Amino acid sequence: MYNGKEPLKLSTRTLVILAMFSALATVLMFLDFPLSFLFPGFLRFDFSDLPVLMASFWFGPLAGIAVALVKNLIHLTVTQTFGVGELANFIVSAVLAGTAGLVYRIRKTKGGAVAGLVCGGLAMALAGFLANYFILIPFYSNVMGWPLQTIIDMCAQLIPAIKTKFDVVLLGITPFNLFKAALIGGLTFLLYKRVRGLLK
Repeated sequence: MYNGKEPLKLSTRTLVILAMFSALATVLMFLDFPLSFLFPGFLRFDFSDLPVLMASFWFGPLAGIAVALVKNLIHLTVTQTFGVGELANFIVSAVLAGTAGLVYRIRKTKGGAVAGLVCGGLAMALAGFLANYFILIPFYSNVMGWPLQTIIDMCAQLIPAIKTKFDVVLLGITPFNLFKAALIGGLTFLLYKRVRGLLK
């Protein structure tokens, strides 16, 4: 069984488990929903990064990134954003899985897992900030026909302090990504050993 420190060997068993994680991540990505009482309504929450993190902890950061790639490639078949939404999702998922998995690979203890999840969540929030500021919001504003002011007004209904695109990303989207990373990271910490034991 892979120990997370040596180069990943793609045995049949490893491929099967990664395929299971990829399939679960894909299904969970389709089951998204808004948290309009906490965050702007255009932000939708899903648990698809849970299998991504599981794969990253078990088989290393590259495995987690691969699962993130697969779920987004499959989601491209029903994209409503010409692939831009999937690209942004892949970026933040890959950064989360890559960072968390790398830290845990170096220090395979409970403390290392917590450190990996915290570092991964912070890195995900930063990647999400950059992706939204430079890719997603300009895309929705310039291509999808959502005026920037409309996006700002949608966020300001929940958070009156939001008045600019920078505010939208800093005060609306970044807290959402931090919340998502914390919740999914917590679930990963609680469930990882149980899931690994079950599959072994």
